[in-house]
Amino acid sequence: MKIGVPKEIKNNENRVGMTPAGVFELTKNGHTVYVESTAGEGSGFFNADYESAGATILNSIREVYLLSDMIVKVKEPVEEEYELVRDNQVLFTYFHFASSEKLTKAMLKSKAVCIAYETVEDDNGTLPLLTPMSEVAGRMAVQQGAKYLEKPIKGRGVLLGGVPGVPPGKVLILGAGVVGIQAAKMAAGLGAHVTILDVNMKRLRYVNDVMPNHVVTEFSNEYNIRKHIKTHDLIVGGVLLKGAKAPKLITRDMITEMRPGTVIVDVAVDQGGCVETSKPTTHEAPTFIIDDVVHYCVANMPGAVPYTSTLALTNVTLPYILQLANKGWERACDEDPFLAKGVNVVHGKVVYDEIANAFGWNVSIA
Repeated sequence: MKIGVPKEIKNNENRVGMTPAGVFELTKNGHTVYVESTAGEGSGFFNADYESAGATILNSIREVYLLSDMIVKVKEPVEEEYELVRDNQVLFTYFHFASSEKLTKAMLKSKAVCIAYETVEDDNGTLPLLTPMSEVAGRMAVQQGAKYLEKPIKGRGVLLGGVPGVPPGKVLILGAGVVGIQAAKMAAGLGAHVTILDVNMKRLRYVNDVMPNHVVTEFSNEYNIRKHIKTHDLIVGGVLLKGAKAPKLITRDMITEMRPGTVIVDVAVDQGGCVETSKPTTHEAPTFIIDDVVHYCVANMPGAVPYTSTLALTNVTLPYILQLANKGWERACDEDPFLAKGVNVVHGKVVYDEIANAFGWNVSIA
């Protein structure tokens, strides 16, 4: 199979879809890999590294799409790429279709086969290709939140860990999944007081067992959310519904109940955000302020630490890429029902219920 790795062109996205080690494994299996020139430089991998691993370097993104049977990326195609996607071409990347009707319609029009990292499952029902980026984003949420709490950038002026004689800052985390757990680890490590809300009691029991005493759990409902947003300095939105839009747990009217300088980091913005006032931002312009509340809503947070993120992503995607390349997408998905969960759009039809439901469509819409 001919596999293409284009350079990411989303704002400040420095990750790349494959490392030289991944290229080496594919070429060892008899496949041809095309890598766009300088695609890996943002992650610390150079053309010579890819060439020594067996890749062919191409000078333009158009060539990569034109010559490749399968495209391996990090982020969803942006508008400039829509026309490059071909009928029957396989795209393997993060799509987050439910948050973008425009992207979904563009991929339907292309009649490509779109396999989304974020809906591939394992035998435990978890999301192995989303997990490493959720781990990065969860840790970054506290790192960025702590920075934007500083007064010069309109935060409350709170040091999360406090100092002797001064109480620590308070962090509220919505969701006890991968993002929430990693955010709690970081916040707890800084010495902050942490509250995690979730509707899954098994997850809350797990948090209670593994976290220190200054991380407390509480059942998630509107009453408790309204109560805590009035007193917490940093709020991390880490909720996820597989392949679907995130629920709006913090509504517009709740923002006015927060103290000026409160910081919201909405990690769920990729799936539409769990805060009603959220809208996607970029690393170039990461925040905006509504009613004196700082919103950090960068849609590709792990792109800020591309070396770590690219290695972590390739660790988990490569076995699936090899399956798709060695067997073709249909046979690979027939033999691996967990990989088949990643198939979202096929030849002009939506085949994943949650995406269709997000737009009020029937499943298998043409």
